[in-house]
Amino acid sequence: MIATTQLRAALGHFATGVTVVTAAAGDSRHGTTANAVSSVSLDPPLLLVCLRDESLTLAALLDSGRFIVNVLHDEQRALAQRFARRGAGWDGVAHRDGRLHGALATLDCELHDVADGGDHRIVVGRIAHVEHAAEHAPPLLFYRGAYA
Repeated sequence: MIATTQLRAALGHFATGVTVVTAAAGDSRHGTTANAVSSVSLDPPLLLVCLRDESLTLAALLDSGRFIVNVLHDEQRALAQRFARRGAGWDGVAHRDGRLHGALATLDCELHDVADGGDHRIVVGRIAHVEHAAEHAPPLLFYRGAYA
């Protein structure tokens, strides 16, 4: 059996982009930092995100059937750290309905499918709307347990 710490260390060698996934249910908006995000298909336009079973963002997403993936740039580390904490508040966060101001890209998604992923749910979203920055900015990356 593989030890969790050994697996985490090995997988940490795979650099990933950093996103904040947002969803709203009723009057409550939630956000979660996620790096388990991937393009699935261009036709139809699908992406996947993996969220912990206990995630408030996952609960809001499943309730509303909608979510937004915000791709962060390297100067948005504070946002990534903020939304890495459960129940992070939105005070002082510049956004429009969960679309974070200054994000490299925002992808508005409609729930397409959900699959079991162990202690996570694998959520597949159909991309309904995309916005992205015209100018280049370096992405925020996560590598070996730290932002890079």
